[in-house]
Amino acid sequence: MYYYSTFEDIVTTHSALETDEYSMPCVRVHFERPNNHNGFDFADGRIPHFNFQKAFGFSEDELFRLREYMRNNAFLIWEFAQKGGGKNA
Repeated sequence: MYYYSTFEDIVTTHSALETDEYSMPCVRVHFERPNNHNGFDFADGRIPHFNFQKAFGFSEDELFRLREYMRNNAFLIWEFAQKGGGKNA
């Protein structure tokens, strides 16, 4: 996973360009933040599907905001993923 950003203590990382179960190109996006229980809350989503496969610790409202964040940043994340991550873009 490649680092993309940190906002509101949530670290966002993404994969390189992959294919999903339907052989369509996609990018996995991972959101993570520390919680008060010595662990982490997380959400694993995908672009261009903008859905979450797994999530723990985020409320429905927060997941909605993370989905919007994915949508708003999809172009840049996709470009970075095609080039092997933000450092290489």
